[in-house]
Amino acid sequence: MEETYLLNVEGVKKKILHGGQGELPKLQDGSKITFHFQTLKDDFERTVIDDSREAGIPMEIIMGKMFKLEIWETLLSSMRVGEVAEFWCDAIHTGMYALVSRGMRRIAEGRDPLEGQKHRCGMGNMFDYHSTGYDDLDELQQTPQPLIFIMELFRVEEPSAYKRDTWAMSKEEKLAAVPVLHSEGNRLVLRKEFGQAAAKYQEAVICLRNLQTKEKPWEDGWLKLEGLVTPLVLNYCQCQLELGEYYEVLEHTTELLQKHNDNAKAYFKRAKAHAAVWNEREAREDFLQVAHLDPSMAAAVKKELKQLGERMRKKHVEDRKRYQGLFQPPSGP
Repeated sequence: MEETYLLNVEGVKKKILHGGQGELPKLQDGSKITFHFQTLKDDFERTVIDDSREAGIPMEIIMGKMFKLEIWETLLSSMRVGEVAEFWCDAIHTGMYALVSRGMRRIAEGRDPLEGQKHRCGMGNMFDYHSTGYDDLDELQQTPQPLIFIMELFRVEEPSAYKRDTWAMSKEEKLAAVPVLHSEGNRLVLRKEFGQAAAKYQEAVICLRNLQTKEKPWEDGWLKLEGLVTPLVLNYCQCQLELGEYYEVLEHTTELLQKHNDNAKAYFKRAKAHAAVWNEREAREDFLQVAHLDPSMAAAVKKELKQLGERMRKKHVEDRKRYQGLFQPPSGP
């Protein structure tokens, strides 16, 4: 007979369906927990609402990272690896389930889980929208009720035991990751693996931009981070030039120059991208700006302008030939 346990949390009961192994894992902020879950209504039929096995991918959460359904951390903290347990949770713990389930279902469908949401807290989003897009979740949202969660715990990984996604890192971890990613990107550039190098630079930029959102723009903390961002963006743009992604370079260098209009390297890379897509006037203006800002690059600018002139002349000749053939009157019978 299954025994019911109390977790010293009001409105929660637990039944162990299958015993786990070893001691209770020592969970800490940053621990990654991997598990399967099934959510049921507390009705006669025990109606199934969600089942992670149907998606074929187990659920993962990071401890201490503000998962919207906080009670799940409590439930999982009471389990051993390999254990299967059933938890009954009162409505005081399940009010956010409709929103959480909506996000998980959208991910399983390959859609953006935040699609259509305003930049507000989860509870605010629940009140902003009359429908989640799923009838059963709309019912839960309108009438909060107790739910049953059946969970199977697969593994618990300490923060140092797995590669953490950027969003799951603390401020200190992000700052420590940036020089490592920068170095890895440089190493990949030397091996001419520009696509992989660009991904490393981009990940480092994301870390820093995330930290910048916690600072006031143009104050010391923000400026210090911006000083780390700029060379990473320039390295990323150089990789995109090598890959032929010229419009990507135009977008990022223009954004950079809107904040730092004296950056000669950004003008140089943007000029190269303009030249590659036949924007002759814009390329010349940017190259001349480079020579004005950094006289040491004058020789490189002169070489680029010469190459640009030769390419444009060749293009004009080819265009004239093409148009002449297009509009030439047909020959005799």
